[in-house]
Amino acid sequence: MLKCRTLWEKLAPLARNSSTLCQRNARRAVLQKERRPALLQRAQMSANPSGGGGSDNTMYYVLVGATCVGGLGYVYSTLRGDKQRYQDRITEIDNRPNKATQEQTYLQIAAPEATEELAEEASEPQSVADEESALSTPPEEPSPSAEPPMELPSESVPEESVPEESVPEESVPEESVPEESVPEESVPEAPAEEKTSEESVVQPEISEPIQETPVEAPTASQAETSEPPLETPTPEPSEPSPSPAVVESAEAIPVAVAESVPEISAEQIVPPVAESAPAPASETPAPAPSDPTQTAPSQVPEHAPYLLIGGGTASFAAARSIRARDPGARVLIVTDEPDLPYMRPPLSKELWFVDDPEVTETLRFKQWNGKERSIFFQPPSFYVSPMELTKVENGGVAVLTGKKVVHMDVRGNKVRLEDGTEISYDKCLIATGGIPRNLQVIERGGDELMKRTTLFRKVEDFRSLGKVSKEVKSITIIGGGFLGSELACALGRRSADLDLEIIQMFPEKGNMGKVLPEYLSNWTTEKVKTEGVRVVTDALVKNVSLKDGKVEIKLKDGRTVQTDHIVAAVGLEPSVELAKSAGLEVDADFGGYRVNAELQARSNIWVAGDAACFYDIKLGRRRVEHHDHAVVSGRLAGENMTGANKPYWHQSMFWSDLGPDVGYEAIGIVDSSLPTVGVFAKATAKDTPKAATEKSGTGIRSESETEAVAGIVKPGTAAPPPPMQQKDDYGKGVIFYLRDKVVVGIVLWNVFNRMPIARKIIKDGEEHADLNEVAKLFNIHED
Repeated sequence: MLKCRTLWEKLAPLARNSSTLCQRNARRAVLQKERRPALLQRAQMSANPSGGGGSDNTMYYVLVGATCVGGLGYVYSTLRGDKQRYQDRITEIDNRPNKATQEQTYLQIAAPEATEELAEEASEPQSVADEESALSTPPEEPSPSAEPPMELPSESVPEESVPEESVPEESVPEESVPEESVPEESVPEAPAEEKTSEESVVQPEISEPIQETPVEAPTASQAETSEPPLETPTPEPSEPSPSPAVVESAEAIPVAVAESVPEISAEQIVPPVAESAPAPASETPAPAPSDPTQTAPSQVPEHAPYLLIGGGTASFAAARSIRARDPGARVLIVTDEPDLPYMRPPLSKELWFVDDPEVTETLRFKQWNGKERSIFFQPPSFYVSPMELTKVENGGVAVLTGKKVVHMDVRGNKVRLEDGTEISYDKCLIATGGIPRNLQVIERGGDELMKRTTLFRKVEDFRSLGKVSKEVKSITIIGGGFLGSELACALGRRSADLDLEIIQMFPEKGNMGKVLPEYLSNWTTEKVKTEGVRVVTDALVKNVSLKDGKVEIKLKDGRTVQTDHIVAAVGLEPSVELAKSAGLEVDADFGGYRVNAELQARSNIWVAGDAACFYDIKLGRRRVEHHDHAVVSGRLAGENMTGANKPYWHQSMFWSDLGPDVGYEAIGIVDSSLPTVGVFAKATAKDTPKAATEKSGTGIRSESETEAVAGIVKPGTAAPPPPMQQKDDYGKGVIFYLRDKVVVGIVLWNVFNRMPIARKIIKDGEEHADLNEVAKLFNIHED
């Protein structure tokens, strides 16, 4: 290579000069319009003085040709050498000795030596009679594998029960009979000694030839002593047993020897059997049936095509949507709660109006229309076992209860549970919901104060509060939102029967003051008071402590409230514990996992329910904490997980019932800080939540509302709108929430089954000059 480089350095100037001169002559010839440009100068082709002949051109061609030939030769030799070195390397690798073959050869050589050593050690304690009988036995026959048949008593091994083929090769491995457990009378040479005593002991008892005796199956009592040695597990791979020696020993034992086993006492035979043989299969206790709601660590599948984290409404709606689009889908729901998926709204509504004292256990309730149902979406028989999920022919839905996902590996497509178990997935949905907020002044109060505080969210919270309501004299509910107002009305109705004082306090001027206009919030507050609740408004909690066995709540304005128990209903914090390990974005303004309009956080990860901060194509980025949103977002996420790619355009609704007589439904952005326009009418007997459930047939009104289509109900024109109702009587009506003169939210006050119309108004996003005309679409003036 160095020679070629030197030669090129010498020839390069000549080549460059000659090329430059050729180009110059060609350009000149073209400019002079000659027919054929001279490619080479006749007088001089190089940088030499002018007047030279054609010998220089010949020399140029020779040098360039030699350079090309030399370069090609070098390339060829280099490639040929590399090929030869590659072949030599492959040959060297093929000739290397195989490590596995060496180990196998070593084991084959060492096995016979180990067998001979065991035989020598076993033959040392033999008596003189044993040595004489050993002379008639071939040296290769003795093996520890022949010990168990010789240790069986005659009454447990009848003449017909031990044929030659009943001693399989793998039935009695060497390591199952340790040396220290072998008695002197059970050495391999025992068959000869027993055969000597056959004439005086056993032979007179034989009345028929052995050949004519039919082969019979051993009885149950025989199996207890004869079967355990045959069921001994096979030896471990790390300690191979010499299988040829076992075969020879088994074949060397004649039937007559097995029949002539002398009677041995139980004390002599039981200890070796107990040490060397496992318990019979019939005596092994059967595992107890597992609870369908509890899952052992061994029942966790390693892989799930569709993994849903969270066991709430959003997860169940997604599972149902996935199965609808993919009937053979295998869906696994992982929840940290001990219960199967259930609906949360009845926990603060209908369940408190059930007269059954066992309602905390049955979790069944009567809806306002009188129909009974359970809070669980489906019975346990609907789900498949988690370990059977991969084996079920048509797929199914399995639930892992009491399991919490603590880590998520997005690149590896797997999650890790709290006990260290890992589950891989193809597509994953995060529907972890939220965690109830608590007041910092309560958290600083210590463990004893926390024991007297309920953060209402789950089934166990409903059971706990139901028990507390029967044991204490006073309960204070902190919070004036949906949950706080519903619990206040529910417990207020029980207060008279239980001699219980119910107190509700909140910083607003009235119940649901952040949602409803001030005049409607004040009316709602009076309604709550009529239910037997003591309402404390403008209450900012300053300190909470224990004093004289009571919980003392001090307000910033100096007021003090004493109670026995506190229910904190101050909002929900989205559960985003997996954001750090998964590398998912959390919205700084609304909280929750930040997703796009398709509820997608990554290419194969979706988020639904309370934990999703999604982009609403009409109202912008939002996060909603209501049952209907969990249903709609879970259904949409399930469809997109199966390839639908649909955006979130559906406006979810929410509702709240202050008992069976007053309720409302809302949609969009309902914020009391926005300007509102209310249109009300006189209510009738059918304008109640009870009448609405009787008409729809379901207590969970979103189940029917979300399936309806806008445009079914046409505006009524029979009666003109009456004048505005008095401020203390709001029977039924529609409240419009405006932003830039456009309706962005609607509350239907005691107006039911009209949600599709409200949804369409928000979807259109038009500016309306007269909202009284828009209110006619809801037919609130009909009798």
